[in-house]
Amino acid sequence: MSEDKAKEATVAVQDASPPEAAKIALDYLTAKVKKPTEDVFLLALLAGAYIAFGSILYAVVSAGETGFSGPQHLAAGLGFSVGLVLVIVAGAELFTGDTMLVINRIRETLDSATMWRFWGVVYAGNLLGALFVAILFILAGGHLPGEGAVGLSLLKAAEGKVEKGVVALISAGILANMLVCLAVWVTQAARSVPGKILALAGPIAAFVAAGLEHSVANMSLVPMALMVKWFAAPEFWAGIQTNADAFPALTFFGFLKNLLFVTIGNTIGGALIGFAYWFAYLKKRPA
Repeated sequence: MSEDKAKEATVAVQDASPPEAAKIALDYLTAKVKKPTEDVFLLALLAGAYIAFGSILYAVVSAGETGFSGPQHLAAGLGFSVGLVLVIVAGAELFTGDTMLVINRIRETLDSATMWRFWGVVYAGNLLGALFVAILFILAGGHLPGEGAVGLSLLKAAEGKVEKGVVALISAGILANMLVCLAVWVTQAARSVPGKILALAGPIAAFVAAGLEHSVANMSLVPMALMVKWFAAPEFWAGIQTNADAFPALTFFGFLKNLLFVTIGNTIGGALIGFAYWFAYLKKRPA
């Protein structure tokens, strides 16, 4: 390769600066709402499934934990980041990342009705995709390895989520989606697949390790735990040496409460990140 071509190749893979990344992110968001509804829904189904894979890996890595373990939580967070890697690299529509469409709304290039309709399609698709993978995982006996350790991990994680109060859920939802949207944002600066994976792994691992709340993740993790509680065989409970009564907060209505208030928090968190970067890099200023 000649010296000139080598220089061109180097420039081609050079990461974007923050202002350049903002423009790339704006184009990325703008292109979303131009897709046909059926395409958006299919991609949303895939995103829900991909995040469910991350939830499964989180439960597997957390299995066997007897007390709080920072390193194990970090490892579980890195495992969960696989879900967002699939969303970003393979391409899918994730509600939490799409909350940054508030940028387009602020710029008045997107009307409120279209934004809410888009969010509704994506949210519904994420939920159905997440439930599909969750059901298959339990039918496949995914909760049984380690004499039920994976199932116990799901039960403990879900119980902790549904027993939180409203303020805690909204607050944890805000913080979680600030990190998720930052992860999506920084991937716009990376020009290579390894760069995108490295960029998003840290923020995703941080929100999971800190025990924050992500609505789409909870669409799979809590239903998997509910199915274990409702349908697991007596042998499972004997293996983990407890019973379903040990998880009183884990109910269907507890799941709905969690999903409602975490979704509110996630929407606020995404809007905060979107507003901040619109103001810093995308706002039209007087000449």
